[in-house]
Amino acid sequence: MGKKFEEKIIQLDLDISELTPHQVRLIKSLNTMITHMLTADAESEFFNASGNFMQICASLIKLSHFAGDKNAIPYGQQAIEFSIDKLNELLENSDVVNWDC
Repeated sequence: MGKKFEEKIIQLDLDISELTPHQVRLIKSLNTMITHMLTADAESEFFNASGNFMQICASLIKLSHFAGDKNAIPYGQQAIEFSIDKLNELLENSDVVNWDC
């Protein structure tokens, strides 16, 4: 198991000046859900939190500026499908991405 940190709070500063109130609420929900998922004790709680986390991520992708309503091309949907393909590839290869290298 990983080393436990002594810190109790991590404060993240985000520039939300170009975000909508809905995007800000989703980011807050995402942070809450990831903490809930990582600390879940029950199997059902862990799976539900994981699913909710991924749904919030998909919502944020669809609500991104680039994927906005002004585009005739459904970039948000395409980005989600691309992400799912990448996740499936990682799962098939049993790879885990380690960003701390």
